[in-house]
Amino acid sequence: MAREREQRLMLSPDGLSAVAEACSAVDTDSMTRDSGSATFILDGHECWELLRSSEVGRLAVAIAEQPDIFPVNYVIEQGTVVFRTAEGTKLNAAIGSLVAFEVDGEDAGDAWSVVVKGRAEEITQMYEVFDAADLPLYPWNAAPKHRFVRIVPDQVSGRRFRIDDRAAEHSADVPVHRATLE
Repeated sequence: MAREREQRLMLSPDGLSAVAEACSAVDTDSMTRDSGSATFILDGHECWELLRSSEVGRLAVAIAEQPDIFPVNYVIEQGTVVFRTAEGTKLNAAIGSLVAFEVDGEDAGDAWSVVVKGRAEEITQMYEVFDAADLPLYPWNAAPKHRFVRIVPDQVSGRRFRIDDRAAEHSADVPVHRATLE
């Protein structure tokens, strides 16, 4: 089964998952405007390009029926998201589960966000582990992280919007209530 999935991932010449492209929630030919707003829906190719341009994202999982989010360093490899981790809560919650992975950023006055939804699988086949060990994954935390996880996408979606200076000006008019230290 894993070998069959790997072959599907390598079908397209640019290494993108045929599954991810087919399940992309957006039009893959053009960026479209979300009706009534200044938000633009990104096409699948731009989503993957933005995913490749970043190194840190957020993994969302459910732990004891509660949502939790973990920052992870990652790379895109053959149309999947790959990260390394240690044994523990994150690994246990992710493996075999449906997860969400989010990356966002800012460029040229625009903000963007890309979300990948899919199943997390631990990389356990020896040749795949050796390949994963050669990937440019550099966790911020120096603790040993010997386990590799691959998110196989079912859906990839993204949005982009212009950062509006007027919104920042307006927020200055709104009083901010802060908790006091006791």
